[in-house]
Amino acid sequence: MSASTPEPAENLAASTVIRAVGEIVRSLRKEKGYTLSQLSELSGLSTGIVSQIERGTANPSFSTLVQLAHALGIPVGRLFNVPHQFRSPVVRRNERRRLDNHGLRPDDGSTFELLTPDLNGSLEATWVVTPPGYDTSATPFRHSGEEFGLVLSGRKDVYLDGVKHELGPGDSIRYPSTIPHWYANSGDETCTAVWVITPPTW
Repeated sequence: MSASTPEPAENLAASTVIRAVGEIVRSLRKEKGYTLSQLSELSGLSTGIVSQIERGTANPSFSTLVQLAHALGIPVGRLFNVPHQFRSPVVRRNERRRLDNHGLRPDDGSTFELLTPDLNGSLEATWVVTPPGYDTSATPFRHSGEEFGLVLSGRKDVYLDGVKHELGPGDSIRYPSTIPHWYANSGDETCTAVWVITPPTW
């Protein structure tokens, strides 16, 4: 599987971002050696508001964050440098990241969407939609790792070193990615499947 397009910013729930920003403010305040009262005085904000922001119970306006950033002597953008552990583990259906189609014809009708939040973990899961006639036999894949596929609808032919395995709705398959493999949709309807690969190779 081929390289992806540049990764967009993560989609984060508002409450998650607010909590993360609060953690960053608290960490920077302690790094500077300020008490809550001192940061309050420097920023022109009440001690109560600063405390609520740090605890993630207040939804600060941008101007409030600018005041905090100035008081801490940092660019305001640094407050939005959300650590990885605060990123949401959930991928909503309408927020899936579109991937390329293995570098094949851009008009072949296939769709690949990332079901995992990113490609930083030990596996990737993709939502794969391929139309009738889809065929990658001209460009077999071979790489390290292991793959698992589950067909949800339609039919999918998986070739492992030339051996054809026909899959229908509910059928699944697992195989080493080191085996030359390619795919085809020889049926008369669109195939929808979920494919899991470890390690991520897109």
